[in-house]
Amino acid sequence: MQVHLIDGTYELFRSFYGAPSATAPDGREVGAVRGLLASLVSLLREPGVTHVGIAFDTVIESFRNQLFHGYKTGLGIDPALWAQFPLAERAARALGLCTWSMVEFEADDALATMAVRAAAETRVDRVSLATPDKDLAQMVQGERVVQLDRRKKVVLDAAAVRAKFGVGPGSIPDLLALVGDEQDGIPGVPRWGMKSAATVLAHYAHLEAIPAAPAAWSVEVRGAEALAASLTEHREAAQLYKLLATLRTDVPLAESVDDLRWRGPAADLDALLGELAFERLRERVPSPPTAPATPRP
Repeated sequence: MQVHLIDGTYELFRSFYGAPSATAPDGREVGAVRGLLASLVSLLREPGVTHVGIAFDTVIESFRNQLFHGYKTGLGIDPALWAQFPLAERAARALGLCTWSMVEFEADDALATMAVRAAAETRVDRVSLATPDKDLAQMVQGERVVQLDRRKKVVLDAAAVRAKFGVGPGSIPDLLALVGDEQDGIPGVPRWGMKSAATVLAHYAHLEAIPAAPAAWSVEVRGAEALAASLTEHREAAQLYKLLATLRTDVPLAESVDDLRWRGPAADLDALLGELAFERLRERVPSPPTAPATPRP
């Protein structure tokens, strides 16, 4: 069994900026939602796709905004995109996908929680986190839990994460704490860049293990004294940034892995496609995969 977990917010953004604009009969802009639906149907048509969950940031703000006022908000989102968020969640449910609408937590937290839950079951062969977002790289486990960039058709397992970032999956929050994450509003620690952070973390793995005195470092880094001084000065902030970058795996999702099985579209899909003037997509929606027979006791 394979489990596919989709970052719906990323997919909607990608569709808004990549798919053609389209107007519904009532005058609403719906191009991003139509692009999202087409992308999801394409995934469902791929061999081996049987269990799918998708998460959306129903609001952009989360509990992290209460920890750090500089954390990302919904400011600056194109109104034409923002208006399609509720419709996108409705479309995913109409397609029959297990859909999580996140308010207190972020979509990434929901995906991380279900990834851990699914990976704990021996019947699950692979969990694919369908997003290129570097935050989710921290959830990669060997070749069992991987990141999937559907647009580039690239799969990142643990070895690929280390090759790309210079650190293993478990050090990704530490890396983002040091170098920052502009997309999430995490400023990072002054003087620390990707090369220096990866070099140090490749040896020490976590912020807490980096010695305060550069003379005690077991790895050679250019400008070590300035880097160490900056980390000492901003260590408390760095710990906060790491907390912000660390995904939660305790989101109270009601669904089990079995609930992710795609059983076909909901009854309201045809009506929604008519509302979007996108009826032609219906013929591309596949039949649900046949569930394996339950062994007799």
